[in-house]
Amino acid sequence: MMLTCRKDSGITSPADFKGKTLGVWFFGNEYPFLSWMSKLGIKTDGSADGVKVLKQGFNVDPILQKQADCVSTMTYNEYWQIIDAGLSADDLITFKYEDEGVATLEDGIYVLEDKLSDAAFQDKMVRFVRASMKGWKYAEANLDEAAEIVFENDASGAQTEKHQKRMMGEIAKLTAGSNGALDEGDYKRTVSTLLSAGPDPVITKEPQGAWTSMITDKAL
Repeated sequence: MMLTCRKDSGITSPADFKGKTLGVWFFGNEYPFLSWMSKLGIKTDGSADGVKVLKQGFNVDPILQKQADCVSTMTYNEYWQIIDAGLSADDLITFKYEDEGVATLEDGIYVLEDKLSDAAFQDKMVRFVRASMKGWKYAEANLDEAAEIVFENDASGAQTEKHQKRMMGEIAKLTAGSNGALDEGDYKRTVSTLLSAGPDPVITKEPQGAWTSMITDKAL
């Protein structure tokens, strides 16, 4: 996840955010952003000394229509929608949440703790994780085929083969070198980010027993 900004807005670094309008996804995606702004000492109340937060839909229209100076994007998807809409990479500057130290874990597998004491459930999860990662590693090695499978199964008719192939290439950069197991350092950074996500943080104390490698140790 990253913030993608127009260079013609005058933004060259986070220090230039003050007084700007930034598009932010909500539904949980706002927390790394709020933590980042807190870390920078920038208010999000729209004041002259702070930034105006535009509640962004899951598209990039605000930056194309100059309603926002920056918008939320993913490296593999929305960033390229901006490029396809006519702006070039030279017109843009990006700030990755990973680089800013406020990235949070996203898609994971969540289970109720008491289910893990059931051997049959454990076995099912082990097989699921093992098969999933086998699939991801195959996709990494066979980018075009993986993209074509997704494209062929797109019931909406909204996707293009070019976009799917480009997304798969970018996703492969994220899965490369990982077997899918949770990285404890990423978990700790997520906790730190959520503890400091603005004046009303999503969590107020460090969770205990929130994750386990029990399944991935057996599966991978």
